[in-house]
Amino acid sequence: MTSEQTTTFDLSASFKAYDVRGIVGESITAEIVEAVGAAFVDVLQLEGQTIVVGGDMRPSSPEFSKAFAKGAATRGASVELLDLISTDELYFACGFLNRAGATFTASHNPAEYNGIKMAKAGAVPISSESGLKEIQALAEQYLNAGAIPAAGTRGLISVRDVLKDYSEYLRKLVDLSASRPLKVVVDAGNGMAGLTTPAVLGDALLPKLPFDIVPLYFELDGSFPNHPANPLEPENLRDLQAAVIEHGADIGLAFDGDADRCFVIDEKGEPVSPSAITGMVARREIARAKAQGEEKPTIIHNLLTSRAVAELVEHDGGRAVRTRVGHSFIKAVMAKEAAVFGGEHSAHFYFRDFWNADTGMLAAMHVLAALGEQDGPLSELGREYEPYVSSGEINSEVEDKPAAVERVRQAFADEDLTIDTLDGSTFTANDGSYWFNLRPSNTEPFLRLNAEATDRSTMERIRDRVLSLVRA
Repeated sequence: MTSEQTTTFDLSASFKAYDVRGIVGESITAEIVEAVGAAFVDVLQLEGQTIVVGGDMRPSSPEFSKAFAKGAATRGASVELLDLISTDELYFACGFLNRAGATFTASHNPAEYNGIKMAKAGAVPISSESGLKEIQALAEQYLNAGAIPAAGTRGLISVRDVLKDYSEYLRKLVDLSASRPLKVVVDAGNGMAGLTTPAVLGDALLPKLPFDIVPLYFELDGSFPNHPANPLEPENLRDLQAAVIEHGADIGLAFDGDADRCFVIDEKGEPVSPSAITGMVARREIARAKAQGEEKPTIIHNLLTSRAVAELVEHDGGRAVRTRVGHSFIKAVMAKEAAVFGGEHSAHFYFRDFWNADTGMLAAMHVLAALGEQDGPLSELGREYEPYVSSGEINSEVEDKPAAVERVRQAFADEDLTIDTLDGSTFTANDGSYWFNLRPSNTEPFLRLNAEATDRSTMERIRDRVLSLVRA
């Protein structure tokens, strides 16, 4: 940073509720990142301690990692640069090493974006309610002053590789060595799963597992030349679906850009819903926790996951806890309830054994284990966990969102249902035939609809009725 300063810095455009995200060269630059690194150390009182910093495959990530490290070292923290890492590798490093850290990623955002995900020691998340606003304010102060004051002792910067430790740790949590042989197509989307998949599921660093891995877009390339690294969008799964059919594979896995989310495709090329994956993993984690003496293991699910999740958890002798949408809420409730596992409709999966953090790779390993320990195809296994019919998330652009919700409330006033407002408005038929949730986006003019019913005709009837009211 220089002492010549003419711009007044306002970082509110890039500081979000849970992380930092902006357009490279505009709302996120090396100068800004250096100030954020300094503020990170100050706000978390990390002077004299060691932090970890890494980044994904985006072209700006190495420069930003070094800038963050420079700012942190100026304020007296030593830094271990982890180089290329997935976001769940950061959480692993923060938990395993008990250090605060940051990684540079914009997850599934387009190539021109980058951002910062930060965590405290033990992988405790940092959000606008737990330090992010203070980091923003202090970074702005340093930028507007034109200089970062040096601490008494400057921190040291070194390099550390955690990929093997991360891979070994995950393999200890899920033993895949006894699985039947499986052919697995993995679409890394040119993101960080191209690095972590060979390390964890392949034999790049550890002994070979009984899997034939068919790689799709494993080349790390932050320009995303093949398709956006956002498997939540159905069009981004098409290459994987085709490859599963072409290779006669047992399963397909798709990861987002920073590899913290995982989506699953069955042998017929059909998606297995994140709710079904939540149920599948929940069943395994409940059984494992019970075997270790836990009487009634707790499973967290957000309110948009299928009703089948809570039913399965109760059936298996667990306790289901329903939460709002959003990873900081889930992680907070995971810690408060000492939950063994948590799942979201968006394919974020959280594990107590992973410091309550989300990891797509560990979820994938549980699915591979569930598939590999029985003889049937994934389509049959998945059907067991998807007894209901879902609409998926449907966005409607609405200027007056409260008025749209009120129209729906009035139209359904004579129905025998219950309405709760845990997150948006959830309408649940008292006979159990359907439920739907209307939830306003915090950042866009969208009202989001999720509906589920016992059969397709009921789901489509409710979906179409609600949409006609919302879009009136």
